[in-house]
Amino acid sequence: MAMALLSGQALASGGGSDDEAPRKPNCPKGQVWDSKTHKCTMQTSKATSDEDRTDYAYRLAKDGRYEEALSLLNTLKNPDTAKALNYRGYATRKLGRTDEGIGYYLKSVALDPKYAQVREYLGEAYVIKGRVDLAKEQLATIETLCSRTCEEYEDLAAAIAAAPKT
Repeated sequence: MAMALLSGQALASGGGSDDEAPRKPNCPKGQVWDSKTHKCTMQTSKATSDEDRTDYAYRLAKDGRYEEALSLLNTLKNPDTAKALNYRGYATRKLGRTDEGIGYYLKSVALDPKYAQVREYLGEAYVIKGRVDLAKEQLATIETLCSRTCEEYEDLAAAIAAAPKT
């Protein structure tokens, strides 16, 4: 991830390539980026939206800060959105709790069956469990959602290709 310094604050992209999203600071532990005020605020601030909390939790998880991501997701007013459940699944899977992660992914899919990213992560979890057959089902669904050229399809296809052959 590209990093830059602005007034002594480390900056990271908000996801995707550097050209796709504006740069946002990595906030100190216990804080979250607020897109309205354009600054870090306390996680306990009621002014910070669930959407900002959810997005920041994913950034934390992508940075390997899984426990912090889960703690932030625990502060959501509505934790039962497809996106929040997907990111909760991602963080728990990365902590080695794959079955728990699959449970969150399945809840996310039930809320939004056309959400390609959750299907990618669910497929990756199935690969970890040795269920390449189920991962391939997710891959086929992703293909119908966004084609073979979308990032979700390419990433899951690579995970399946790298899976141990049984």
